Amino acid sequence: MSIDLNPEFVDHIAVAVKNLEEAIKKFERIGLKPYHTEEVADQKVKVAMIKVGPTNIELLEPTSEDSPIAKFIEKKGEGLHHVALRVNGLEEILNSMKEAGIRLIDEKPRLGAEGKKIAFIHPKETGILLELSEVEE
Repeated sequence: MSIDLNPEFVDHIAVAVKNLEEAIKKFERIGLKPYHTEEVADQKVKVAMIKVGPTNIELLEPTSEDSPIAKFIEKKGEGLHHVALRVNGLEEILNSMKEAGIRLIDEKPRLGAEGKKIAFIHPKETGILLELSEVEE
């Protein structure tokens, strides 16, 4: 079975950080300023988005010790957490992947930062944690 992922572009590159304000200051020093910040309660993170062309750098600070980002930082330290691809038809893509036996973290889309529908593919499939992101028009 062939899956037509056909991503539009890299939506964002996510970086796990211990302290969002300190990370923002580091990026501002090199001329990159966030255009959006928010807390995503169900994912237990505070987020800052920095626009770089059509792509964002997404800074993620855990808001709880049991958040996936806190666990990641504890295990691997601060740094690259995942890459997100912008797609259309997220639910259909996930169904096709599930039918093809691709290991998914999310079998159904959930709500992410900036109101995007998101889902993660297990890192054992690609070697990295890959997020699929869709904006409803």
